[in-house]
Amino acid sequence: MTLTDEDCLAETQAFNKQFETAAASRPAREGTPDAALLATLRRNRLGGDTPPVRLPQGQDRVIEGGVKVRVFVPDHVEGVYLHFHGGGWVFGAADGQDERLWQLAEQARLAVVSVDYRLAPEHPYPAGPDDCEAAARWLVRHAATEFGTQRLLTGGESAGAHLSVVTLLRLRDRHGITGAFRAAHLLFGPYDLSMTPSQRSFGSRRLLSNTDTLRRTYELFTPGTGPEQRRDPEISPLFADLAGLPPARIVVGTEDPLLDDSLFLAGRWQAAGAPVHLGVVAGAMHGFTLFPLTITERELRRQREFLSTTGR
Repeated sequence: MTLTDEDCLAETQAFNKQFETAAASRPAREGTPDAALLATLRRNRLGGDTPPVRLPQGQDRVIEGGVKVRVFVPDHVEGVYLHFHGGGWVFGAADGQDERLWQLAEQARLAVVSVDYRLAPEHPYPAGPDDCEAAARWLVRHAATEFGTQRLLTGGESAGAHLSVVTLLRLRDRHGITGAFRAAHLLFGPYDLSMTPSQRSFGSRRLLSNTDTLRRTYELFTPGTGPEQRRDPEISPLFADLAGLPPARIVVGTEDPLLDDSLFLAGRWQAAGAPVHLGVVAGAMHGFTLFPLTITERELRRQREFLSTTGR
């Protein structure tokens, strides 16, 4: 484990305090949002209150199985990054971070395929993972003809990190596919939906995520299930056999209720035989890369370096 960015701790903690203060002035949301509120929240950027910027470099496509993806292809392609967005399986979209994905595509020389998987509560588990699995299988079959390379990478943020691991496990267990994806980049994901100790003990701090918001999100994603059922390895990959998975970079902040998820997953991933780099960002809350912070600039640079060099 590497504790990073301690020199930025004062800035990071000041931002957390500012975020908590602003959040305290807004009413807490309880239960399932109604359709109108859900539509408004989904139009806006994660962590913000304005719609995301759509770039002309992004191409919307529908691939096999009717799965929607958004594709960015730079002039020079040396790999393909299969990306799954965050948003608790309820919010977010493939076009929610065009600027960031296009920058990654250009600087890491990657074609980026971001999956617009179906969202809960309208489409609960297993709809989202089914879409991600279908997109991954499509890439395994068609990356060489579509993008001129078979160097495949995957990753995502929060729920997207969870979906990345679930997808790798489905490829292995359902289709006998191992080794096709050469690296996984996993940012602050939930890997135990029955709740790790850090999730249960985090409490009600009004950061981007806390104990109550996580519990409600799991109920929307997997309705009608309890903690014991959510320990199913197909839902909570922390309980899965992790053999045969690729090298990974796993990142989380010290002020994230999902801290234990990354710590535990990294240990099990490495024990299963694959190289792992675990980065723990001092003072960072869940979703910190959504915000204009020094730690965000550094983390995005580290992500580009990992994805541009791993699996060659």
